[in-house]
Amino acid sequence: MDAVTDRATPRSQPRERLLETASRLFYAEGIQAVGVDRLIAEGQVTKATFYRHFPSKDDLVLAYLRGRDAAIRAQFAAGTAEVGSPEQALDLLVAGIADETCGAGFRGCPFINAAAEYPDPEHPVRRAIDEHRAWFREALTSLAAACGHSDPSAAAAMLVLLRDGAMVGGYLDGPAVSDALARGVHAVLGQPSSAF
Repeated sequence: MDAVTDRATPRSQPRERLLETASRLFYAEGIQAVGVDRLIAEGQVTKATFYRHFPSKDDLVLAYLRGRDAAIRAQFAAGTAEVGSPEQALDLLVAGIADETCGAGFRGCPFINAAAEYPDPEHPVRRAIDEHRAWFREALTSLAAACGHSDPSAAAAMLVLLRDGAMVGGYLDGPAVSDALARGVHAVLGQPSSAF
């Protein structure tokens, strides 16, 4: 059994403060750069409280990534539910990525960032990243199929690469990435650029 396990921990105010603190610091500064003592101090909890909720820092990292994953899935589900076609869903996705990459404090994809800090593909953190990416790829495969693409899996693979590139490019190059992303998405799906 892994040292890091999926625990059904009840929500509490200290636990939420720790997750908020970790989310802010891990994203802004990197996971390995932020120590447990700083998380305890800024989360305003005791060491005993930290370890009661998260037996190791990796447990907190997993909770952070699972929280990001849940938020993205919920946002995706809400977005696709409010539009009338898969093309509009992709338009909304592109707009969401563009907004995110132009937002204050944007530092790229939290999953790509975490993967760079956890090179072992068998580590529980990397498995959580892989689960998120597999879900995203499947969601894009379904959208590509609904758009009538002849090879939805291949289209989804290209769309994931475009999204990954937009996340890195948005961090390094800024807002110009959004137009290139939109053009790339419509090119993959064989749609006119006016669709975006």
